[in-house]
Amino acid sequence: MSVKGAQERITQAATAWDGVTAQPHRFGGVEYVIGRRDIGHIHGDQWVDIAFPKKIRDELVAAGRANPHHILPATGWVSFYLQQDDDVDKAIELPHENFVIAMRQNQKRNFATYPPNPMDLGDMSVRKVDFTFALFCAPCN
Repeated sequence: MSVKGAQERITQAATAWDGVTAQPHRFGGVEYVIGRRDIGHIHGDQWVDIAFPKKIRDELVAAGRANPHHILPATGWVSFYLQQDDDVDKAIELPHENFVIAMRQNQKRNFATYPPNPMDLGDMSVRKVDFTFALFCAPCN
């Protein structure tokens, strides 16, 4: 069974999220990506596959929100089958949850690189205070 127009609706929703693009999926359908990360993909108007961390996948399956992946059931992947019209909104929630996870991981990764290298501060001046500290202050000079 499928829901007519589901792929178009899900693609429209997913590509509205910051940084998400749609591209052809290697096994058919459309995948939604941030950079190189697949946050979910849809196979026509029939089903959506999403890779989650295994713990989250187990919670989704236990709650009845998704099924184990149709080919890789022991992994973090889930499949969600589109059988009726309201399944489209439920399907949109799953890659959106993966989008939120990806954004949080990206924020942690960016935070880990702070403070920036003093050499990358552009026109800000760097004044050596001692061997372990540098004072960053553009208006001080």
